[in-house]
Amino acid sequence: MSLRNTVFKLLRYSGLPWLIRETLQRRRVTIAMFHDIAPDHAEQVFGYLAKTYHVISLDDYRAARRAGDASRLPDKALIITLDDGHIRNHTLLPVLEKLNLPVTIFLCAGIVDTNRHYWFKYKHPEIDTQALKLVPNEERLEKLARVGFQPEREFDTPLALTKTQIREMESRVNFQSHTVFHPCLPTCTDAEARTEIFDSKKILEQNFSLQINALAYPNGDYSDRDIDLIKQAGYDCAIAVDFGYNTLKTDPYRLKRLSVDDTDNVDTVCVKVSGLWTLLMWLAGKRRLKPPTPSPSPGGEGWG
Repeated sequence: MSLRNTVFKLLRYSGLPWLIRETLQRRRVTIAMFHDIAPDHAEQVFGYLAKTYHVISLDDYRAARRAGDASRLPDKALIITLDDGHIRNHTLLPVLEKLNLPVTIFLCAGIVDTNRHYWFKYKHPEIDTQALKLVPNEERLEKLARVGFQPEREFDTPLALTKTQIREMESRVNFQSHTVFHPCLPTCTDAEARTEIFDSKKILEQNFSLQINALAYPNGDYSDRDIDLIKQAGYDCAIAVDFGYNTLKTDPYRLKRLSVDDTDNVDTVCVKVSGLWTLLMWLAGKRRLKPPTPSPSPGGEGWG
């Protein structure tokens, strides 16, 4: 067993995740974030979550908010989300059906049902993905173009779900928006941000006949400007990766979410989905409870 796995096992059986679950999480809604988890890993991890929490859909939470009735939510409510719309998400369908679980998948509207690729998956020795998340969007696109990547370039194979796969999963999965091409929104100009937010909703509703009411911020980054645009576009909530849990009074455009590895290690998932790991990293000075917001792109107006 690796040292890392040993640490997570010790933390799990310290009783601290149980204490957090039975106190802080008991009357709140936890949102967990995955991305491209393998089906065999998902069966173990989602099975654990279903036994430990009451897994609900994002729509269940939205309905309770609209009614202003917290009694409609079970204790230790948990929403499972997956970002991006990776093609392997389709292999999770038998797992979700077996476990009878709802999940929400946030789709990049300009990438699903195409052979376009996610920019952060593009490998080139001159590309530092983390650094590109922090520069103005125009600069990011220019640097990617110099090494052969453009958002609308079609590659030989798809990385994202197809329309047929989305159709097959609709009975079990709530599909929502993750923008068009997954930029870090605060680095975009006003016009770029508007296009990413408005067009993703339009594409998913018109081309895929989906009902889009929620957006997950790419990389968890957002600004007041972006929230204003999301409201204007007609979304009723947006999901970040700020630390914490949600109640009916949580700002619907700043819903809190906990990042969980795409792993089969249940000890890791237990600790991370409780929020304990993020809290410990914050206490150690290695993580912020709210991710730093990238610098705004030149040309942005009237936002904080």
